[in-house]
Amino acid sequence: MDAKRILFITSEISPYLPDTSIANICRELPQGIQERGKEIRTFMPKYGSINERRNQLHEVIRLSGMNLIIDDTDHPLLIKVASIQSARMQIYFIDNDDYFHRRYTVSDANGREFDDNDERSIFYARGVLETVKKLRWVPDLVHCHGWITALAPLYIKKAFCDDPCYKNAKVVYSIYDDEFKNPLHDGFSQKLMQDGITPPDLEAIQGTVDFVALSKLAIDHSDGIIQSSPTVNNEVVEYAKNLKDKSFLEYQPEDAYMDSFNTFYDEILSSVTTHKK
Repeated sequence: MDAKRILFITSEISPYLPDTSIANICRELPQGIQERGKEIRTFMPKYGSINERRNQLHEVIRLSGMNLIIDDTDHPLLIKVASIQSARMQIYFIDNDDYFHRRYTVSDANGREFDDNDERSIFYARGVLETVKKLRWVPDLVHCHGWITALAPLYIKKAFCDDPCYKNAKVVYSIYDDEFKNPLHDGFSQKLMQDGITPPDLEAIQGTVDFVALSKLAIDHSDGIIQSSPTVNNEVVEYAKNLKDKSFLEYQPEDAYMDSFNTFYDEILSSVTTHKK
């Protein structure tokens, strides 16, 4: 039997960014899942604080060069890659001069969240999914970490639902304590509209697009949800737990999460679901 393929989409990975719960899990988890017999690919944004020379990043020319249109503006997509030698693991980086060259992640040195975080999340999710298509690597399951990845479930289940790369993919979304303070732009839902995505698909973000609304959007289009921080917004956790058609994994301690996540993947992969338009 061929090894199952797991795609990790994350906002942070150690050692490229400082230690956080997301960065540490997304450093250890792909390696652990690979060691348990699954095939992996891992993506993160290429923030300006990541030193390309020190971390030996290089551009993958054959994957770069695509333009993504967001709000009627073209944005070039650049793909870079680096290796964590000790883990025998490659990390792919999504890059763009407009969105990811600043030296901070989602807020500036004074803690002010960037005004274009909505478009950055759109560009990142679409950039990963288009790049995986170019790799001709078909994932069995996609695991998303951090709110900046929250649009990937929507795109997979709606915009890419007939694409051979994603039509059978299951989606798991991890919820963390990475809550942002300021709501995203009022026109956010309009920027998401494309073939396959209709207004009913965006019901969760018809009002104020805060952390809770964005998390609910991701949960609505996922097959499984994992509470990956010990303390997470309670409204989001209760929403995920109360959906009868979703599998939910409660917070797992550090010494147990690897095997628990791997078992959860297997349970999701063995369930019979279809993507609905």
